[in-house]
Amino acid sequence: MNRAFSRKKDKTWMHTPEALSKHYIPYNAKFLGSTEVEQPKGTEVVRDAVRKLKFARHIKKSEGQKTPKVELQISIYGVKILEPKTKEVQHNCQLHRISFCADDKTDKRIFTFICKDSESNKHLCYVFDSEKCAEEITLTIGQAFDLAYRKFLESGGKDVETRKQIAGLQKRIQELETENTELKNKVQDLENQLRITQISTSPAASVTPKSPSTDIFDMVPFSPITPQSTTPTRNGTQPPPVPSRSTEIKRDLFGAEPFDPFNCGAGDFPPDIQSKLDEMQRQRWRGSKWD
Repeated sequence: MNRAFSRKKDKTWMHTPEALSKHYIPYNAKFLGSTEVEQPKGTEVVRDAVRKLKFARHIKKSEGQKTPKVELQISIYGVKILEPKTKEVQHNCQLHRISFCADDKTDKRIFTFICKDSESNKHLCYVFDSEKCAEEITLTIGQAFDLAYRKFLESGGKDVETRKQIAGLQKRIQELETENTELKNKVQDLENQLRITQISTSPAASVTPKSPSTDIFDMVPFSPITPQSTTPTRNGTQPPPVPSRSTEIKRDLFGAEPFDPFNCGAGDFPPDIQSKLDEMQRQRWRGSKWD
């Protein structure tokens, strides 16, 4: 029976044991996505998952979305799926949770593996598209399984517990890093809000210039000038006092002094007028005396 998917058991390993046990083997591929499957293994299981994810990717491609590129890091500890530029880990599939791995014989670009999720305990099928390395990636994962099993036999099973502890610590580190990033974003938002509040409540922004009060005719009311206090000059002497208005000489409309006939001299008028003025002056004096 000719199967579309097959696991590699009779192939010669491509990498040295040190490369997979002490380091990792990187590959670039396109990530079609992951979907939940009912069984942990089986050709028909992965075939249905590939068909489903290909159809979903075709719809996204028609909408203008490109298939995301990822970097795979394969070692005896598992398969990491990273963003190629930032190296951010998107998925960390531990090797002891991977139950099935195969490449597609009808489409040599496609390879897939099934991994049990550590949180939900659901089996997820991961599907990738690699133009030239689909079969090689499948062989590398198979070699990692073989080396991990040999190491398990040599350590008497203790290595598995160590890997579980390391995996738990790595997961906790990722959670703390995510929490730290969220806290930094919240602190930045609070600082921005505080800065905006300080600007809006500053005295310079709240004080408005006062305009002078006006009357009903929209006129500024008259205010008398306050008298200026005399200040001594630089040499210490006081300036001369300003004469009061009572000592000023009164003048008429034309600027001349008012006429007072009684203050004029005797030689200023003719004899008949002067005698008449003298008589009026005597009468005035008599009247004031009796009063």
